Formats: sequence, C-alpha cells, structure tokens
Amino acid sequence: MALNLSLYNLISGKSRRWMQQPAAQTPSRNKIFVQAFVSTCLLFCCLGLSSHGFSQQISVGSEPRVARVQMRLSLNDEAIDVIEKGDLLTVVEDRENGFLVQTASGTKGLVAKVNAVSLADSTDIYTDLIAKNEKEGRLYTLRAGAWWAAGKSAEAQADFDRAISLGYTAAHAYMSRGLFWAASKDYEKAIVDYTKAIEKEPSDVAALVNRAAAYLASNQLEKSERDYSTAISLQPKSPLLYQQRAVTRKAMAKIDDAIGDFSRAIEIYGPDKPASIPAWMSRGFLHFQTSKHQQAVDDFGHVIQLNPKATVAYNNRGYNLQQLGKPVDALADFDKAIQLEPKYALAHQNRAWLLATTENESLRDAVAAVASASKACELNDYQDVSDMAALAAAHSVQGEFDKAVGLQEKIVERAPPTQKKFAGEILKLYNDKKPFDPKVAKQLQNDIAASATLLAPSPAPTQSPLPPLKVEPPKKRPL
Repeated sequence: MALNLSLYNLISGKSRRWMQQPAAQTPSRNKIFVQAFVSTCLLFCCLGLSSHGFSQQISVGSEPRVARVQMRLSLNDEAIDVIEKGDLLTVVEDRENGFLVQTASGTKGLVAKVNAVSLADSTDIYTDLIAKNEKEGRLYTLRAGAWWAAGKSAEAQADFDRAISLGYTAAHAYMSRGLFWAASKDYEKAIVDYTKAIEKEPSDVAALVNRAAAYLASNQLEKSERDYSTAISLQPKSPLLYQQRAVTRKAMAKIDDAIGDFSRAIEIYGPDKPASIPAWMSRGFLHFQTSKHQQAVDDFGHVIQLNPKATVAYNNRGYNLQQLGKPVDALADFDKAIQLEPKYALAHQNRAWLLATTENESLRDAVAAVASASKACELNDYQDVSDMAALAAAHSVQGEFDKAVGLQEKIVERAPPTQKKFAGEILKLYNDKKPFDPKVAKQLQNDIAASATLLAPSPAPTQSPLPPLKVEPPKKRPL
C-alpha cells in the first residue's frame, strides 16, 4: 500500500483514489465459483485509502483452471481424490510438466496442462455438461463464470439468471451473480443478491464482506461498517477484515477507529511478518493525514525494515521527514526511491519541490529542481498537473519567469474547478516576477478557503467521502 504525496497535492488539496482488492477465502467445491471471480474481477472488497495520491498495488490470486475431463489423483496407486469434469482448480505451482493444483477438498496433485484449461476457454466444457443435464442450474452458474472471464457479459448475465430460474437458489448462486452486478457497478442489484445469500447463510463471511464492499462503493458507509463488524464477530482473528473495516471508517472520518483497526491487523499478522506491510503502510498514511508525521515516519520506516526495496515507503517517509523539517534525510529517501525505481515520477517530483523550496540553503538547488521536475513531467507525458506545477515553481525559483508563466497558464487551463482559483493566484505571482514560496502558497489557499466559506449561503457541509474509483495501478511502484 502506498501513499504518494507531493507539496502541490498538500497545498492544492488535489486528491487521487487507488483501490485494492484482496483475494477471497478458499470455499468448498460448491462455492469455488466465488473464489474464481473474486480473483478475476475487481471486486470483493475495497482496501485502500484516498486523498493526496494514496496508491496501492493490487495483489490477488491467480485465475483458477477448469478440469477438461474427469481425473483421479492417486498416491502409490491408491485414489485419494477425484476431480470431476468442470471442477475449478486452484493452481499452486506452474511446472514444466503440468500444473500442481489444489482441489476443493484441499488435496494437491499434478495434472497435465492440457486437462486444466483457463476459465475463459472453458465455456465449451460447461456447454457439453449442460447438454447432458439441461435442468441443473449449478452448471449455468459455472458457465456464466466462464462467459464473464471471456468478457461476454450478456451471456454471463443470461446464465446467472437461468440458473436461478431453474431453482438453483443456493447462497453462492446469489453471491456469484452479486459479484457480477458489482463488477458492472450496479451496486444496488449486487446488494440485493448479497442480501439473499446472507439470508440463506447468515454466517457466510464472504457474502457479508462483499455486501460491505458494495455498500462502501455506493457510499452507504454505516451499513458497510456494520457488515464488516459482523464479519469480524464471526472471524475475529482475520486481519484482512480489520483492514477492510478501517477503509470504511476512514471514509466516515473515524480516523482513530481506522488506526485502531490497522493496528489490530498488524498485531494479528505479527508486526515483523511481511504480510503486515499493507497495514503498516495504511496506518502510516492515516498518521500523516492527522499530522502525526513522526508516527508516519516510524511506520514507513518499519516497512523499509521488512522490505529494503520498498520504493514507495522511501518516498512516503521522505515526504513526512520533509514535513518534520528534516530536508537532508528527506532528500536521501527521495534519492533512494529513485535509485530503486528510476522511472518513479512522483519521487522525482517530490525531489524537485524539496530542492526548489527548502529553507536549507546548502540543499537548495534550482537547476537540479528543474531537472527533477522535467523528468517527472517526461515520465508522465506532461499529463500530471502537479508535475507541471513543480516544474513551473522550479523555473520561478531559478528566475525563469517566462517559462514559469507558460507552464502555469497551462495548469490553469487544465485544473478542475476547485483548483482553478488557486492556480490563477500562483500565476499572478509568476507574472509579478515572484518565485514560488510554499508559505505564500499555503496562505493563498487558506484565503481562498476562507472566502468560499464566507460567501456560502449556508454552513459548509460535513466531509463527504469520495466514491471509489477504478484506476490502473501505478507502473512499477512497489507495495
């Protein structure tokens, strides 16, 4: 998990949102369909925090394979398990001579690759099974999954509906269709199906968590929190559930409660276990958000201890060190992040801001700031406004006001409505031959916010969390 911050983000209030989807639990054979789609669709739950460029690398299980024929797993010529045609298999290891798979019952065995096809290529298998038993709704649900994996949504929906119309109303039939609706961003229909699944199996944690995610996606935060809490009561030793509830609580502005949930997740994982890294990163972000920069530094530092190549953790720790007035240490962290990942645009941008605006005269270097900001802009094809803002600021500090003005004019054009006034005020500074000064910029932002409050016809609304957005994970950004 990664928070990606820059000075421009902090001053302008620019916000990005990145989501994570954790993998599902291993279900029984009848429920293995749910596992297949938790791993192939961007659903299940949202685990990620928003604001100030918080980002996260997605980690999910691999797509299952489908048994092309009936197979018998044997040990010393003794049958220990039977794989039926159409069964979904979890691939444990891809070997040269076959797939090491795990069956629904937990048995592991090696099968020939030709007999374990990809989910997207398995529609013919299920069509053949359906031809032999047209009234078995379960088979339609499985084929729906194959259609879905193949990108044929209309066919998938038809098979989901057909399965239920044939009387196949097991909990996981509704769960599977609910996942389909959620992937289609029809969260209300997803919630209806998840609710039916929960009514049939009230102790099904997967259904509760999926409904909680749908509630979160549709901004029904109290209901989301309630479902996560119920899931935790059923599985109090699941660290992932605490992380998921923390996301909802963060969106509800229950920051202390969210920090508590991430802390509990760390405790369950074991603070020195690599699996705890996402929770450390998440908690570090919340410490930053509450201006507890030293705690944020400590959390990101712990991540670095667990993974010395955690590029984003170096960037994050550097940013918070900068907020603590430790520019030398901050610069070292930005440099380390860039050393680990030379194409890490945000680390270049942060380095540029520091070199252009630091009060430490021995570090201030406008020429180097221009070079770093230019690199960030090049890596993002001059599409990121905050990169361009860093470059404009660096030019202004170097006394190249014509270049600063030209860039800032483009920023004003591209800025969203909430940022245009601030961008315009910065443009006035450059037109007046005044270099960027973070203190002046912060005061301008405060003045704009105060003016907006005074002009509002009614009291300012309470904080409303942003709905989750699907985005592509950052290129080569660890964690």
